[in-house]
Amino acid sequence: MKKETKNPAIDRVDGRMKVTGGAKYFADFDLPDLAYCVIVGSEIARGILTGIDTKKAVSAPGVVGVFTHLNMPPIPGWDMPVSGQSDGGKPKPATEETYRILSSPKILFDGQPVAMVVADTFERATYAASLIKATYNKQSARTSLEKNIEKQVTPKGGDYKRGEAEAYESSVVKLEADYKIPIEVHNPMELHGITAHWTGKQQLMIYAKTQGVNATQQAMAQAFQVDPENIRVHTEFMGGGFGMGLRTWPQETAVVAIAKKVGRPVKLVMNRSQMFTMVGHRPYTVQTIQIGADQDGKLVAINHAATAETASYEDFTEATVNMTRFMYACPNVSTRYRLVRLDRSVPIWMRGPGEATGAFALESAMDEMAHKLKLDPIAFRLLNYTQTDPEHDRPYSSKHLKEAYERGAEAIGWKNRKSEPGMLREGNSFVGYGMSTGVFNAFRWEASARVILSSDGSLVIQSAVTDIGPGTGTALTMIAHNVLGVPFNRIKVQYGDTSLPKAPTQGGSAIVSAVGSAVFDACSKVKNELFALALKDGGALAGRQPTELTLSDGVVAVEKEPGKKVAVDVLMKSSQLTKIEKDADSKGSPDLEKYSMYSFSVHFVKVKVNPLTGAVRVIKAVSVADSGRIISPKTAASQMIGGVAGGIGMALTEEAVIDHRFGRFVNNNLADYHVAVHADVPAIETIFIDKPDPVINPMGAKGMGEIALIGFAGAVANAVFNATGQRIRELPITPDKVMRKMV
Repeated sequence: MKKETKNPAIDRVDGRMKVTGGAKYFADFDLPDLAYCVIVGSEIARGILTGIDTKKAVSAPGVVGVFTHLNMPPIPGWDMPVSGQSDGGKPKPATEETYRILSSPKILFDGQPVAMVVADTFERATYAASLIKATYNKQSARTSLEKNIEKQVTPKGGDYKRGEAEAYESSVVKLEADYKIPIEVHNPMELHGITAHWTGKQQLMIYAKTQGVNATQQAMAQAFQVDPENIRVHTEFMGGGFGMGLRTWPQETAVVAIAKKVGRPVKLVMNRSQMFTMVGHRPYTVQTIQIGADQDGKLVAINHAATAETASYEDFTEATVNMTRFMYACPNVSTRYRLVRLDRSVPIWMRGPGEATGAFALESAMDEMAHKLKLDPIAFRLLNYTQTDPEHDRPYSSKHLKEAYERGAEAIGWKNRKSEPGMLREGNSFVGYGMSTGVFNAFRWEASARVILSSDGSLVIQSAVTDIGPGTGTALTMIAHNVLGVPFNRIKVQYGDTSLPKAPTQGGSAIVSAVGSAVFDACSKVKNELFALALKDGGALAGRQPTELTLSDGVVAVEKEPGKKVAVDVLMKSSQLTKIEKDADSKGSPDLEKYSMYSFSVHFVKVKVNPLTGAVRVIKAVSVADSGRIISPKTAASQMIGGVAGGIGMALTEEAVIDHRFGRFVNNNLADYHVAVHADVPAIETIFIDKPDPVINPMGAKGMGEIALIGFAGAVANAVFNATGQRIRELPITPDKVMRKMV
């Protein structure tokens, strides 16, 4: 058997371009006769727009048009079920309200667009927007989940039960606790927006901040009843997607309609405060966990209930409670998921899906239960470890979580942890250790790719996939190199455009598995053709078998006879070929359904807590990923580091605060909304188990973007408890909460 070798840690293939300014983001495209759009947002959270004075704005210098609910151009597809979303045409569920941007005087959330101003410069559009005066009939807004929790509704698939729901009550050792996650906002460096240009009556060119160009293409085709082939969407680079680009937002569709109306390209770049109200957020969520165990620590029952906010006009759901259903060996598990419709803009998956919210509650509760049982938190998890999925009663395709626990514990110095809280100090600070597990589905979606090998030895990879930052281009380069042996510096990846082979939206940690498989298959076709050329009658290696051949550095050779070889350029020229071009459509086999496929992570942290101020600092972090074969080690490590940085923000600093008297944010800016900065983030050690999954795809790779964050906040909370003996169940863990507990 051929020995498995690890992939080398190559630099990002687009790294130099990005840091030297060569990468073009959606707002960098400057089109002839470009106009600029600025949104005027509502100043109330609920009510009726009774009047809007646009006269001064219309007559302001350079203004091309001012659009309100009184003159908004029609969007024909919005009379159909999808309402501009890229959800495959599924009808919307019945909700309290219907939201169509600039179609009604009804105000459904704070910051809702009431006008869109278009002018020949951004500055002129901004000035004209400031001249618009709106009046409202203000109504009482429902923005507090707790005050409206009795109005909760049950979405489809909201309940799950395995075994007996009453088993918790009869457990020998019991724990019940409530956990809260605040509203958290994406806040990437790059602001959201779109540039739309109708190049013909039915021809549309779009530059957008989207995580899926094909999804945006389909959404716009539906909205404007245009053949998708007549719409081209380009998004090569993104300055942070974080989930906001997983759908097409109403204001993007409105810009396309306005561009058609004014007959020139229109660009919208939203401002920072609008990023809080128009492109989604992590929903405020309250959770209750009940855990029952026997005296030896074997789990008897877990009940997990979550209630999350959504908008009055759209039900957004996520998998907050799903991890609880399968993570541990437990015979009796029940989960419940509810929504409360509020006068808020609709949430979205935010820097990690609902599993990030659910993991904080479950993994904090597991830590609490371990302490109650006087067990080490890792030992407690290992006591309830399962190698098969108890939710679906089938094996995992691969799971090396035990090794992840072991390696992470060694790296963090878990042996130094004290079982009793508050017993360890460094200087004047309390010191604590915490850990938590993360998990997320490992997907393999359908994808296509094209590879073009030229006779000069260069290779081009083509795919419509958007690289939102994790290093997709680098991973695809590595996959092609592993199959064809082409040197890294001779491979070019072209992506982020609907003119290229179709690809799924980048989200769900699935792109390397999906698009990578298509690249693997296309490269394999090229390899097979090269071997056929070498083996044909009269060929340089005629009489050999394909299994005897190798391909590396532009040479086809007989593996056991290195002297028997032929250069690829010679092969191609002798067959009068200037290039070999192969396409591949890739998807998983039906056998995948026999397995549960997940990626796993374990996060370890060491914290210091100042006993005088309550300030918490993460001073060491170790994140271990069990996500199959690591294709690109350097960019994979970068993803894990990014997850830790986001996790520190989630655990210690991030919270969007609403003044419920007005239903409006009070910290919708980067001065008052605190994301983690360099000073908050310690040196981070990343560890990869790096064992290929034998089922999911030909590379053995599973996704890891989400698991970089899922579970991390729980590890911090558990470390704070170990340091101080104070259990903080509401994020973020700010000094006032720590001090309130310690006093």
